[in-house]
Amino acid sequence: MSRFDTNESDTAAPGRRHGVPDRDDRAALSISADATNRPRRSSGGEHVVWFDYAKGICIILVVMMHSTLGVGEAFAAKGLAPEGFVHWIVAYAKPFRMPDFFMLSGLFLAHAIGRDWLHYVDKKVVHFAYFYVLWTLIQAIIKTAATTGLDAAGLTSTFVGALVTPYPTLWFIYVLPLFFVATKLLRPVPAWAMLAGAALLHTLPVQTGWSAIDHYAAHYYVFFLGGYLLAPYIFAATQSAANNSAKAFGLIAVWAVLNGVLAFTPSPISGWATVAELPVISIVLGSMGAMAIALLAVQLAKFNVARFVQYCGAHSIVLYISFAIPMAMTRVVLLKLGLITDTGWASIVVWLVALIVPLTVHIVLRRTPLRWLYERPAWAMLPHTYTVNSG
Repeated sequence: MSRFDTNESDTAAPGRRHGVPDRDDRAALSISADATNRPRRSSGGEHVVWFDYAKGICIILVVMMHSTLGVGEAFAAKGLAPEGFVHWIVAYAKPFRMPDFFMLSGLFLAHAIGRDWLHYVDKKVVHFAYFYVLWTLIQAIIKTAATTGLDAAGLTSTFVGALVTPYPTLWFIYVLPLFFVATKLLRPVPAWAMLAGAALLHTLPVQTGWSAIDHYAAHYYVFFLGGYLLAPYIFAATQSAANNSAKAFGLIAVWAVLNGVLAFTPSPISGWATVAELPVISIVLGSMGAMAIALLAVQLAKFNVARFVQYCGAHSIVLYISFAIPMAMTRVVLLKLGLITDTGWASIVVWLVALIVPLTVHIVLRRTPLRWLYERPAWAMLPHTYTVNSG
Protein backbone atom coordinates (compact mmCIF):
# COMPACT_ATOMS: atom_id res chain seq x y z
CA MET A 1 0.00 0.00 0.00
CA SER A 2 1.26 3.47 -0.87
CA ARG A 3 2.54 5.65 1.92
CA PHE A 4 0.17 8.27 0.52
CA ASP A 5 -3.54 7.55 0.52
CA THR A 6 -4.31 8.31 -3.11
CA ASN A 7 -8.02 8.13 -2.37
CA GLU A 8 -7.74 10.90 0.16
CA SER A 9 -9.79 13.98 -0.62
CA ASP A 10 -10.48 14.99 2.96
CA THR A 11 -13.64 13.00 2.45
CA ALA A 12 -13.04 9.89 4.52
CA ALA A 13 -12.48 10.99 8.06
CA PRO A 14 -8.85 10.48 9.02
CA GLY A 15 -8.44 8.36 12.10
CA ARG A 16 -11.54 6.28 11.57
CA ARG A 17 -11.19 2.58 11.40
CA HIS A 18 -13.38 2.39 8.25
CA GLY A 19 -11.67 3.90 6.17
CA VAL A 20 -23.08 37.81 -1.20
CA PRO A 21 -23.32 38.44 2.52
CA ASP A 22 -24.66 41.78 3.65
CA ARG A 23 -22.59 44.22 5.69
CA ASP A 24 -23.79 42.81 9.03
CA ASP A 25 -22.65 39.33 8.04
CA ARG A 26 -18.94 40.11 7.81
CA ALA A 27 -16.66 37.24 8.57
CA ALA A 28 -19.27 35.02 10.15
CA LEU A 29 -18.29 32.45 7.54
CA SER A 30 -14.91 31.14 6.58
CA ILE A 31 -15.97 31.07 2.95
CA SER A 32 -17.77 34.24 1.94
CA ALA A 33 -19.88 34.79 -1.15
CA ASP A 34 -18.82 38.41 -1.18
CA ALA A 35 -16.56 38.93 -4.17
CA THR A 36 -15.01 42.06 -2.69
CA ASN A 37 -12.04 42.15 -0.35
CA ARG A 38 -14.06 43.52 2.53
CA PRO A 39 -12.10 43.79 5.79
CA ARG A 40 -13.17 41.36 8.48
CA ARG A 41 -13.76 42.55 12.02
CA SER A 42 -13.36 40.94 15.39
CA SER A 43 -15.75 41.35 18.27
CA GLY A 44 -13.81 44.43 19.24
CA GLY A 45 -14.42 46.00 15.84
CA GLU A 46 -10.83 46.19 14.62
CA HIS A 47 -9.95 44.99 11.16
CA VAL A 48 -8.78 41.38 11.06
CA VAL A 49 -6.57 41.48 8.00
CA TRP A 50 -4.94 38.14 8.76
CA PHE A 51 -8.26 36.35 8.34
CA ASP A 52 -8.06 36.43 4.55
CA TYR A 53 -4.46 35.28 4.66
CA ALA A 54 -5.45 32.28 6.78
CA LYS A 55 -8.32 31.43 4.45
CA GLY A 56 -5.97 31.84 1.50
CA ILE A 57 -3.51 29.32 2.92
CA CYS A 58 -6.36 26.87 3.49
CA ILE A 59 -7.97 27.14 0.06
CA ILE A 60 -4.58 26.94 -1.69
CA LEU A 61 -3.83 23.72 0.21
CA VAL A 62 -7.28 22.30 -0.56
CA VAL A 63 -6.84 22.95 -4.29
CA MET A 64 -3.34 21.46 -4.12
CA MET A 65 -4.63 18.32 -2.44
CA HIS A 66 -7.38 17.65 -4.97
CA SER A 67 -5.09 18.47 -7.90
CA THR A 68 -2.24 16.28 -6.68
CA LEU A 69 -4.27 13.23 -5.73
CA GLY A 70 -6.26 13.45 -8.94
CA VAL A 71 -3.08 13.54 -11.01
CA GLY A 72 -1.65 10.61 -9.04
CA GLU A 73 -4.71 8.46 -9.69
CA ALA A 74 -4.89 9.41 -13.38
CA PHE A 75 -1.17 8.81 -13.93
CA ALA A 76 -1.32 5.45 -12.14
CA ALA A 77 -4.15 4.36 -14.44
CA LYS A 78 -1.85 5.12 -17.38
CA GLY A 79 1.04 3.14 -15.92
CA LEU A 80 2.94 6.22 -14.74
CA ALA A 81 4.19 6.97 -11.23
CA PRO A 82 1.24 7.36 -8.84
CA GLU A 83 3.18 9.67 -6.53
CA GLY A 84 5.29 12.79 -6.91
CA PHE A 85 7.04 15.25 -4.66
CA VAL A 86 3.85 17.29 -4.16
CA HIS A 87 2.27 14.26 -2.49
CA TRP A 88 4.65 14.85 0.41
CA ILE A 89 3.31 18.39 0.85
CA VAL A 90 -0.26 17.12 0.70
CA ALA A 91 0.47 14.47 3.32
CA TYR A 92 2.21 17.04 5.53
CA ALA A 93 -0.82 19.36 5.41
CA LYS A 94 -3.39 16.65 6.07
CA PRO A 95 -3.48 16.99 9.89
CA PHE A 96 -4.33 20.72 9.81
CA ARG A 97 -5.74 21.55 6.37
CA MET A 98 -9.46 21.11 7.09
CA PRO A 99 -9.33 21.67 10.88
CA ASP A 100 -8.04 25.16 10.14
CA PHE A 101 -10.77 25.85 7.60
CA PHE A 102 -13.45 24.85 10.10
CA MET A 103 -11.88 26.78 12.96
CA LEU A 104 -11.94 29.90 10.81
CA SER A 105 -15.57 29.18 9.87
CA GLY A 106 -16.63 29.27 13.51
CA LEU A 107 -14.42 32.16 14.54
CA PHE A 108 -16.93 34.95 13.92
CA LEU A 109 -20.12 33.02 14.62
CA ALA A 110 -20.80 35.06 17.77
CA HIS A 111 -21.69 37.98 15.46
CA ALA A 112 -24.52 36.02 13.89
CA ILE A 113 -25.80 33.33 16.22
CA GLY A 114 -28.14 35.66 18.09
CA ARG A 115 -30.12 36.60 15.01
CA ASP A 116 -33.71 35.48 14.56
CA TRP A 117 -34.09 32.11 12.89
CA LEU A 118 -35.33 33.34 9.50
CA HIS A 119 -32.41 35.73 9.10
CA TYR A 120 -29.99 33.11 10.41
CA VAL A 121 -31.24 30.39 8.06
CA ASP A 122 -31.03 32.76 5.10
CA LYS A 123 -27.40 33.62 5.82
CA LYS A 124 -26.20 30.27 7.08
CA VAL A 125 -28.25 27.69 5.17
CA VAL A 126 -29.87 29.14 2.04
CA HIS A 127 -26.68 31.05 1.29
CA PHE A 128 -24.64 27.84 0.99
CA ALA A 129 -27.48 25.78 -0.49
CA TYR A 130 -27.63 28.18 -3.44
CA PHE A 131 -23.97 27.71 -4.33
CA TYR A 132 -23.99 23.99 -3.63
CA VAL A 133 -27.01 23.28 -5.84
CA LEU A 134 -25.83 25.61 -8.61
CA TRP A 135 -22.29 24.28 -8.86
CA THR A 136 -23.31 20.68 -8.28
CA LEU A 137 -25.60 21.01 -11.30
CA ILE A 138 -22.82 22.58 -13.38
CA GLN A 139 -20.35 19.86 -12.43
CA ALA A 140 -22.96 17.12 -12.92
CA ILE A 141 -23.66 18.35 -16.45
CA ILE A 142 -19.96 18.38 -17.33
CA LYS A 143 -19.29 15.00 -15.70
CA THR A 144 -22.27 13.32 -17.36
CA ALA A 145 -21.47 14.79 -20.76
CA ALA A 146 -17.86 13.61 -20.52
CA THR A 147 -18.61 10.06 -19.38
CA THR A 148 -21.96 8.77 -20.64
CA GLY A 149 -23.17 11.59 -22.83
CA LEU A 150 -25.63 14.22 -21.76
CA ASP A 151 -28.75 12.12 -21.21
CA ALA A 152 -31.49 13.20 -18.83
CA ALA A 153 -31.50 9.98 -16.81
CA GLY A 154 -27.77 10.03 -16.14
CA LEU A 155 -27.77 13.72 -15.25
CA THR A 156 -30.74 13.34 -12.91
CA SER A 157 -29.15 10.37 -11.17
CA THR A 158 -25.84 12.18 -10.69
CA PHE A 159 -27.48 15.39 -9.49
CA VAL A 160 -29.96 13.79 -7.11
CA GLY A 161 -27.24 11.56 -5.71
CA ALA A 162 -25.12 14.63 -4.96
CA LEU A 163 -27.97 16.14 -2.95
CA VAL A 164 -27.72 13.19 -0.56
CA THR A 165 -24.03 12.32 -0.80
CA PRO A 166 -21.90 15.49 -0.95
CA TYR A 167 -19.73 16.03 -4.02
CA PRO A 168 -16.08 15.37 -3.10
CA THR A 169 -15.06 18.88 -4.14
CA LEU A 170 -18.07 20.67 -2.63
CA TRP A 171 -18.65 18.86 0.65
CA PHE A 172 -17.41 21.74 2.81
CA ILE A 173 -20.30 24.04 1.88
CA TYR A 174 -22.69 21.08 2.23
CA VAL A 175 -21.64 20.36 5.80
CA LEU A 176 -21.13 23.93 7.04
CA PRO A 177 -24.89 24.77 7.21
CA LEU A 178 -25.40 21.66 9.34
CA PHE A 179 -22.83 23.04 11.78
CA PHE A 180 -24.49 26.46 11.91
CA VAL A 181 -27.94 25.03 12.62
CA ALA A 182 -26.67 22.50 15.16
CA THR A 183 -24.69 25.15 17.04
CA LYS A 184 -27.64 27.52 17.29
CA LEU A 185 -29.85 24.70 18.55
CA LEU A 186 -27.20 23.75 21.12
CA ARG A 187 -26.73 27.24 22.55
CA PRO A 188 -28.31 26.33 25.93
CA VAL A 189 -25.73 23.54 26.38
CA PRO A 190 -22.62 24.49 28.42
CA ALA A 191 -19.56 25.14 26.29
CA TRP A 192 -17.52 22.38 27.93
CA ALA A 193 -20.25 19.83 27.25
CA MET A 194 -20.51 20.88 23.61
CA LEU A 195 -16.76 20.56 23.09
CA ALA A 196 -16.63 17.23 24.92
CA GLY A 197 -19.48 15.86 22.81
CA ALA A 198 -17.87 17.09 19.61
CA ALA A 199 -14.57 15.49 20.64
CA LEU A 200 -16.37 12.17 21.16
CA LEU A 201 -17.95 12.43 17.71
CA HIS A 202 -14.50 13.03 16.27
CA THR A 203 -13.07 9.98 18.01
CA LEU A 204 -15.85 7.40 17.82
CA PRO A 205 -16.76 5.53 14.60
CA VAL A 206 -20.07 7.22 13.81
CA GLN A 207 -22.25 5.17 11.45
CA THR A 208 -25.58 6.80 10.68
CA GLY A 209 -25.61 5.75 7.05
CA TRP A 210 -25.41 9.36 5.86
CA SER A 211 -21.91 10.17 4.67
CA ALA A 212 -22.38 13.88 5.35
CA ILE A 213 -22.38 13.00 9.04
CA ASP A 214 -20.22 9.88 9.13
CA HIS A 215 -17.32 11.07 6.98
CA TYR A 216 -17.46 14.82 7.45
CA ALA A 217 -19.54 16.45 10.15
CA ALA A 218 -18.71 14.03 12.94
CA HIS A 219 -14.99 14.42 12.34
CA TYR A 220 -14.73 18.19 11.93
CA TYR A 221 -17.42 19.67 14.18
CA VAL A 222 -15.01 19.88 17.12
CA PHE A 223 -12.80 22.32 15.20
CA PHE A 224 -15.76 24.47 14.15
CA LEU A 225 -16.97 24.63 17.75
CA GLY A 226 -13.46 25.42 18.90
CA GLY A 227 -13.35 28.42 16.60
CA TYR A 228 -16.71 29.65 17.90
CA LEU A 229 -16.32 28.97 21.62
CA LEU A 230 -12.64 29.82 21.93
CA ALA A 231 -12.65 32.88 19.67
CA PRO A 232 -11.61 35.35 22.42
CA TYR A 233 -8.53 33.24 23.20
CA ILE A 234 -7.69 32.83 19.54
CA PHE A 235 -7.87 36.60 18.99
CA ALA A 236 -5.73 37.16 22.06
CA ALA A 237 -3.12 34.74 20.72
CA THR A 238 -3.06 36.38 17.30
CA GLN A 239 -2.75 39.81 18.86
CA SER A 240 0.19 38.58 20.90
CA ALA A 241 1.74 37.16 17.73
CA ALA A 242 1.36 40.51 16.01
CA ASN A 243 3.21 42.18 18.87
CA ASN A 244 6.00 39.60 19.07
CA SER A 245 6.98 38.16 15.69
CA ALA A 246 10.08 36.38 16.97
CA LYS A 247 8.08 34.39 19.50
CA ALA A 248 5.41 33.64 16.89
CA PHE A 249 7.93 32.30 14.39
CA GLY A 250 9.50 30.21 17.13
CA LEU A 251 6.16 28.60 17.97
CA ILE A 252 5.43 28.03 14.29
CA ALA A 253 8.81 26.33 13.83
CA VAL A 254 8.23 24.01 16.78
CA TRP A 255 4.79 23.08 15.45
CA ALA A 256 6.12 22.59 11.91
CA VAL A 257 8.65 20.01 13.09
CA LEU A 258 6.16 18.23 15.36
CA ASN A 259 3.52 18.11 12.64
CA GLY A 260 6.00 16.64 10.19
CA VAL A 261 7.17 13.97 12.59
CA LEU A 262 3.66 12.84 13.52
CA ALA A 263 2.30 13.10 9.95
CA PHE A 264 4.96 10.76 8.59
CA THR A 265 5.37 8.35 11.52
CA PRO A 266 3.44 5.11 10.93
CA SER A 267 0.84 4.38 13.55
CA PRO A 268 1.61 1.52 15.95
CA ILE A 269 -2.12 0.77 16.11
CA SER A 270 -3.90 -1.02 13.29
CA GLY A 271 -6.62 1.05 11.64
CA TRP A 272 -4.78 4.34 11.58
CA ALA A 273 -2.11 5.08 8.98
CA THR A 274 -0.03 7.60 10.95
CA VAL A 275 0.42 8.78 14.50
CA ALA A 276 -1.19 12.09 13.50
CA GLU A 277 -4.47 10.27 12.85
CA LEU A 278 -4.70 8.57 16.24
CA PRO A 279 -7.58 9.54 18.54
CA VAL A 280 -6.93 12.57 20.74
CA ILE A 281 -3.66 13.25 18.92
CA SER A 282 -5.60 14.17 15.78
CA ILE A 283 -7.64 16.75 17.71
CA VAL A 284 -4.61 18.22 19.45
CA LEU A 285 -2.47 18.30 16.32
CA GLY A 286 -5.32 19.67 14.20
CA SER A 287 -5.95 22.44 16.71
CA MET A 288 -2.26 23.26 16.96
CA GLY A 289 -2.01 23.39 13.19
CA ALA A 290 -5.01 25.67 12.91
CA MET A 291 -3.47 28.06 15.41
CA ALA A 292 -0.09 27.88 13.69
CA ILE A 293 -1.67 28.90 10.38
CA ALA A 294 -3.41 31.77 12.15
CA LEU A 295 -0.11 32.94 13.63
CA LEU A 296 1.57 32.65 10.24
CA ALA A 297 -1.28 34.60 8.65
CA VAL A 298 -0.79 37.35 11.23
CA GLN A 299 2.86 37.68 10.20
CA LEU A 300 2.01 37.77 6.49
CA ALA A 301 -0.51 40.50 7.19
CA LYS A 302 1.85 42.40 9.47
CA PHE A 303 4.62 42.54 6.88
CA ASN A 304 2.18 42.92 3.97
CA VAL A 305 3.66 40.08 1.92
CA ALA A 306 2.19 37.23 -0.16
CA ARG A 307 -0.70 39.34 -1.37
CA PHE A 308 -1.81 36.60 -3.75
CA VAL A 309 -2.51 34.42 -0.71
CA GLN A 310 -4.67 37.17 0.74
CA TYR A 311 -6.47 37.57 -2.59
CA CYS A 312 -7.20 33.84 -2.69
CA GLY A 313 -8.60 34.04 0.83
CA ALA A 314 -10.76 37.05 0.07
CA HIS A 315 -12.19 35.19 -2.94
CA SER A 316 -12.17 31.70 -1.44
CA ILE A 317 -15.77 31.01 -2.49
CA VAL A 318 -14.79 31.60 -6.11
CA LEU A 319 -11.96 29.09 -5.85
CA TYR A 320 -13.81 26.52 -3.80
CA ILE A 321 -16.90 26.18 -5.96
CA SER A 322 -15.19 26.28 -9.36
CA PHE A 323 -11.61 24.99 -9.16
CA ALA A 324 -12.61 21.40 -9.96
CA ILE A 325 -13.55 22.19 -13.57
CA PRO A 326 -10.23 23.65 -14.80
CA MET A 327 -8.41 21.12 -12.61
CA ALA A 328 -10.05 18.15 -14.33
CA MET A 329 -9.70 19.62 -17.81
CA THR A 330 -6.01 20.37 -17.34
CA ARG A 331 -5.37 16.87 -16.06
CA VAL A 332 -7.05 15.37 -19.14
CA VAL A 333 -5.08 17.61 -21.50
CA LEU A 334 -1.77 16.72 -19.85
CA LEU A 335 -2.51 13.01 -20.16
CA LYS A 336 -3.55 13.26 -23.79
CA LEU A 337 -0.60 15.38 -24.87
CA GLY A 338 1.92 13.50 -22.75
CA LEU A 339 4.11 16.60 -22.46
CA ILE A 340 4.68 16.13 -18.72
CA THR A 341 5.20 12.61 -17.42
CA ASP A 342 6.59 13.52 -14.01
CA THR A 343 3.77 13.23 -11.48
CA GLY A 344 5.11 15.99 -9.25
CA TRP A 345 5.47 18.62 -11.97
CA ALA A 346 2.16 17.63 -13.54
CA SER A 347 0.56 18.18 -10.13
CA ILE A 348 2.10 21.65 -9.93
CA VAL A 349 0.76 22.60 -13.37
CA VAL A 350 -2.75 21.32 -12.61
CA TRP A 351 -2.71 23.06 -9.22
CA LEU A 352 -1.66 26.43 -10.63
CA VAL A 353 -4.25 26.30 -13.40
CA ALA A 354 -6.94 25.33 -10.88
CA LEU A 355 -6.02 28.42 -8.84
CA ILE A 356 -5.57 30.97 -11.60
CA VAL A 357 -8.41 30.14 -13.99
CA PRO A 358 -11.32 30.54 -11.51
CA LEU A 359 -9.96 33.87 -10.27
CA THR A 360 -9.51 35.09 -13.84
CA VAL A 361 -13.00 33.99 -14.90
CA HIS A 362 -14.43 35.72 -11.84
CA ILE A 363 -12.67 38.98 -12.72
CA VAL A 364 -14.13 38.79 -16.23
CA LEU A 365 -17.67 37.95 -15.12
CA ARG A 366 -18.15 39.88 -11.88
CA ARG A 367 -19.55 42.97 -13.62
CA THR A 368 -21.65 41.04 -16.12
CA PRO A 369 -25.08 39.39 -15.83
CA LEU A 370 -23.25 36.13 -15.12
CA ARG A 371 -22.10 37.34 -11.71
CA TRP A 372 -24.86 35.17 -10.21
CA LEU A 373 -22.39 32.30 -10.57
CA TYR A 374 -20.49 33.81 -7.62
CA GLU A 375 -22.97 36.15 -5.95
CA ARG A 376 -26.31 35.03 -4.57
CA PRO A 377 -29.06 37.00 -6.33
CA ALA A 378 -31.94 38.65 -4.50
CA TRP A 379 -34.47 36.05 -5.64
CA ALA A 380 -32.46 33.37 -3.78
CA MET A 381 -32.73 35.21 -0.44
CA LEU A 382 -35.38 34.75 2.22
CA PRO A 383 -37.32 37.88 3.18
CA HIS A 384 -36.39 38.89 6.70
CA THR A 385 -35.67 41.78 9.00
CA TYR A 386 -32.61 42.02 11.23
CA THR A 387 -33.47 41.16 14.80
CA VAL A 388 -31.43 39.65 17.59
CA ASN A 389 -32.79 37.27 20.19
CA SER A 390 -31.40 34.93 22.79
CA GLY A 391 -32.46 31.78 20.99
